[in-house]
Amino acid sequence: MAALADELERIAALAAGHARAGDRVSAVIPTEPFPGKRVSLCAFDDADGYRSWLALDGDGRAVTGRRELRDAVTVAVLCEIATDAAGGGDLDDLIERLRELRETEAPPGIEDAEEAAHALRRVVGEPPQLATPARLDEIGTAARRLEQELDPGSGSPFAAAMRSAEGAVAELQREIEGGYRVPLD
Repeated sequence: MAALADELERIAALAAGHARAGDRVSAVIPTEPFPGKRVSLCAFDDADGYRSWLALDGDGRAVTGRRELRDAVTVAVLCEIATDAAGGGDLDDLIERLRELRETEAPPGIEDAEEAAHALRRVVGEPPQLATPARLDEIGTAARRLEQELDPGSGSPFAAAMRSAEGAVAELQREIEGGYRVPLD
């Protein structure tokens, strides 16, 4: 995680070189939509509260390809939604409730559910995290395992959250493209 934090600082410094008077770099979202293809989504806020965007590749060059930008936005949004949906949205609280349930009632299978919740917590980790398709798959697999341990016959709230993500992806794509700092191909 320290290496990623260092990378984010480097990208933020490079992004600051694209800032206009009164702007500040307010976010750097690291993605790797394809193995070895880093794209960082950099948000700039101006003094009037207007947000604009620029994506930088791993070498700090502005991304000008619309497809490349959209791939980065898509994986960023999906990883964010997956992280938020994992374990019902408050994984630490769920882990605590499972612990209490084990100690007070000890229902069959509670240890397996606790282990699945801890495994999901390890996969989700702490920010910053690199948004990748592999990370998305890991979160999905761990979330489904936990759902199966909690209620093997139920549908997947995680899958439902991911199916509803299309609107969020489209919304952020519109925002970024609408306030993009360089022309897109």
